[in-house]
Amino acid sequence: MIVGAGVAGLTAATALARKGWQVEIAELGPSDSTSGWGLCLTGPALRALDALGLADACLAEGYGMSVITHVEVDGESAAEVPLPRLIGARRPAMAGIARPLLHRVLRAEAERCGVVVRHGLTVTAVEQDRGLVRVRLSDGTVRQVELLVGADGIRSTVRRLLGFESPVGYQGQMVWRALVPRPSWLTGIHHFAGKPDSAGLVPVSDSQAYVFLTENGVARSVLPEHELAARLRELLAPFAARVREIRPAVSGADAVVRRPVLTGCLKGPWNRGNGVVIGDAAHAPAPQMASGAALAVEDGLLLAEELERHESTAAGLEAFVRRRAERCRTLVDTSVALVGLERAGRLHDAYPLIEACHRLMAEPA
Repeated sequence: MIVGAGVAGLTAATALARKGWQVEIAELGPSDSTSGWGLCLTGPALRALDALGLADACLAEGYGMSVITHVEVDGESAAEVPLPRLIGARRPAMAGIARPLLHRVLRAEAERCGVVVRHGLTVTAVEQDRGLVRVRLSDGTVRQVELLVGADGIRSTVRRLLGFESPVGYQGQMVWRALVPRPSWLTGIHHFAGKPDSAGLVPVSDSQAYVFLTENGVARSVLPEHELAARLRELLAPFAARVREIRPAVSGADAVVRRPVLTGCLKGPWNRGNGVVIGDAAHAPAPQMASGAALAVEDGLLLAEELERHESTAAGLEAFVRRRAERCRTLVDTSVALVGLERAGRLHDAYPLIEACHRLMAEPA
């Protein structure tokens, strides 16, 4: 039983089903619900997806790229960061992709492998006894399973029911995103310095990109949806010309997404008995490294690998956590350090840290 049909849950479902597990996913949201406009599949994400035979399908739906360009307040280029190509010299280092399209690829493969996805459900109680997990769902039904995987996000219910505490920290930033037409010059991620905020553009297809803006030093809040587009245009106004040129397109966006930058990371084990948490439920980085999806995909793939290597489920889970904990904590800690540098206006100190962390993440998982 997997709780959560996001990137981590769907990837784990496919990887486990291919190893012979019978897998059911409980997802609280409706089948057509996907949060956010787009995301980046960095090199480690593409490498893990390639191991599942899904990298090319994701590249076909998204936009391949290999360079991050950092731009000064005056519009001059400050640094270019070429990223390692982990799936071959003829394929890109990373890809921008619309979230609904990524989820469609992942879900189609999970269902092809026999995974059953049930919507409108979550877990309400968990009991463990002699190598089995008794899971009560929100519709009152009960499943008795050998493995429970919590892939239900930063506010994970499974994490709480397994008895783990993981404080969720607000990092003093609100991130805005909106879908816009892709400018012809945009062939990789562009990150623009501002005072006091920063912004960027990420292509997700030949015709579309998403603009993001990181609003620094603000209280966590919720704004009325009808005010979001106008407010985002206002926040983008002080930036370099290439950012200003896409401002009118924000008014045409179907919606603008504004979310708090929240982070969390379990300090101890992620597993108890035959239950485990993965993805943001175990380690939720800030978006500065654009690698939350990479950790989630790796988790799903490597969870299945370690379970296959060990005689018992509990031993496989312990090996999985040993293999993943340091790598995931390093990324979370680096992302939080980058938040601090951004809030202090020290972007020049952030650029080498971003490049170093991407190279570290390129190492085998």
